[in-house]
Parts: sequence; structure tokens; C-alpha cells
Amino acid sequence: MKEILLHTPEGVRDIYNSEFQKKDTVEKNMKDVMKTYGFHQFITPTFEYFDIFNKERGTVSSKDMYKFVDRDGETLVLRPDMTPQAARCVAKYFKNEVLPIRLFYHGSVFVNHSGYQGKLKESTQIGAELFNDATPEADAEMAALMIDCLSASGLKKFQVVAGQADFFRALVEEAGFSEEETDDLRRLIEMKNVFGVEQLLQEKEISAELKEIFRKLSTHFGSIETIRGMKQLTKNTRAIAALERLEQFYDALCLYKKEDYISFDLGMLSQFNYYTGILFRAYTHGTGDVIAAGGRYDSLVGQFGKQAPAIGIAVYSDQLLTALLRQGLLEHPAADGTLILYSAAGKKKAVELANEFRAEGQSVTLYCSEQGVSEEMKLYAGQIGVSSIVQVLGEEEVASLQLSEEK
Repeated sequence: MKEILLHTPEGVRDIYNSEFQKKDTVEKNMKDVMKTYGFHQFITPTFEYFDIFNKERGTVSSKDMYKFVDRDGETLVLRPDMTPQAARCVAKYFKNEVLPIRLFYHGSVFVNHSGYQGKLKESTQIGAELFNDATPEADAEMAALMIDCLSASGLKKFQVVAGQADFFRALVEEAGFSEEETDDLRRLIEMKNVFGVEQLLQEKEISAELKEIFRKLSTHFGSIETIRGMKQLTKNTRAIAALERLEQFYDALCLYKKEDYISFDLGMLSQFNYYTGILFRAYTHGTGDVIAAGGRYDSLVGQFGKQAPAIGIAVYSDQLLTALLRQGLLEHPAADGTLILYSAAGKKKAVELANEFRAEGQSVTLYCSEQGVSEEMKLYAGQIGVSSIVQVLGEEEVASLQLSEEK
């Protein structure tokens, strides 16, 4: 007989019992915060046409997508990224809207990471997207939203790092780098590989001023003063405008009293090429992964037929839960509800009680047992997370036991 498959494929997992309850509570708390900021939830398909996420969109590499073909021969993919889907939706359903549009989502994304990376291939994201607002005040509000979501999850200590995609773009354009050279430089700067950056720069004939700035991108991070200091190193008007935009963002964020959470890193760049301005990433101890990210993508919606500035954030639930667990910040779900044990003679009375309790919104588990409240039943009650046991012996005989009193 063929062996029964009980294990999941690499990169995916089952979530159940108390772990699910913890995850569900954390995610609900973050969604509630998004609602307080005026965002409305939307749902997109789990799979879309490949072209929604193709290279021109600047999203996940094609080799990292799960692709398949439908019966009409169209190439489809499991969504690797929510942002292009949000852009498509806004272009389709809000084509003529000029006032701000606030949407948030909650769902799985699928990225076929290499096995040696040890990352989940299906992971959960909760994100928010703000369209039709190109101001630095919108940038600050989204950073404040990210901070409030992470705080609502129960996280105590974390840092949000801000960067600027257009600053880097302005400099590589001035330097005349090819697309391949730009990708190599981006990768080296992201890795903080100072020696690799130096070797690449030696092979290019560019000004000493530009070389100095590129060198500093790998090491230059810190407070807002870092941004102000970098402005003195370039005469590139586009690069200066990008830095001034970060200063305006910081001033707006101070109104939210969130500035203590923010630091700046001009060497923080993204694999997603659709970002056009400010970038965000959030970090905490207990995990080496980013727990939240986002940024401004003013050109992406235009690829779907509507010109609209946009900025978004996403919290990576699985990485966040790992951090909360390792920091000891995930409380065990409180026991709730009632287990009704009944004998055959007490069946009618047990169902009546269950109906009464459920009508009041209580959780009730019914179980027929002639052995009564045994140690095995107490253990079972603990496993299913109920706080009390009601024993129904007959039509009129009822006994109640609060498990909390037993401890």
C-alpha cells in the first residue's frame, strides 16, 4: 500500500491550536489599528496572470514565482507580492478617483526561495496601501501606522529604518552605470560589502565626489543628521531633493511623536524596483529577518492605466510571531468556554444547556461520557482550552467545575 503522506512540502507548515490563536490575536490587533487610520480591507485572488508580476513591474524575479498554465494556455502565478495586485485594483475600480484611497489586506504570498535559505515559501502579510497622496505627510503617516501596528502586536523594542530609493537612482544615473552594474552595486551596498563596492568603483571612470558618496552608502547610517551631512557631498539636484524629502518626512513624523523609532540608512535598497522614494524596514531582536517593510511607488499604478502616487507598508506576520515568541511576549491564550459532559440519560438536558450558552455567545463543547469528570477529561479540557466543565447526569442533575479553581 502506498505510504500515507503526513508531512508538508519544504517551506510551508500547519498552524493549529494555541499557535493559531496567538497568530490570530496578533493579526487582529494590527488590522484593528489599520481601521483606526481609515483603511478598508480588500481581498485579491491567490493567483493572477503572470504579467501582473512580470519584470517590468519590478517585483519578484520570475524564477522565484510558482507558475502554472490554465486550460486556455495562459500562464498564471501564485501571488508573490500584494502591491502589484493593489495597484491593479485601484486602476480598475478607482480609475477616476482623485482623492486619497486607503486599502488594507491580509493574506498569503508565495515565493519559491532556494532551499538553503530556510525561509517560508508561503508566508502571511498584513499591509496597507495609500493612493492619491504624494506628500511627505503621507510618508510619515504610513511610518506611524507601521509603528503602531508593531506596538499593537505586543512588540516592545524595535526600530524602523528609512532610506530613499531615488537618491541611489539619481547617483547611478549621474555615474552612467549600466543596468547590470547598477544591480551589482545595489547588491554590494545592501550587503555592506565595502571591499566589493571599492573594486567595482575602481573599474569605472567617475568623479571622486561620486566615488566618495558610493563608498559612504555602505557605512553611512544613523539619525537625521546623517541625511543632512550627506547633502553636503553632492551637487546632484535630484539627489539633494531626495534627501530633502527625507527631512520633510522626519519633520512630519515628529508630529506623531514617533521619531525615536526611526533611523536612516541611505544604503538600504530594495529588490523591488517599483519603489521610487522613501523606503521602510523594521527590525527587532529574536529574528534576523525584516519584520515589516514598505515604501513609495509612484509609477506602479500608472503601468495599469491610472496615474496615481502611492505608498504602502507590509508586516510579515510569521517573522513577527517568531520574534514575539523568542522575546517571551506571546501570552498563552486564556481558557474560555465550557465542556459539557453528559450521560445517555442527560442528553436532552445537555443539549438544552448548550443551546442556552451558545445563544449568549459562549463556546460550548459537547461530549457524551459515562465516566464523568475524570483526570483524563480534565486533561482534555485543558487541551481544547475551556475554563469549566459541566456534568449532566440526568434530566435534572447538573454539576459544575471551574478548572481555574483546580490549579
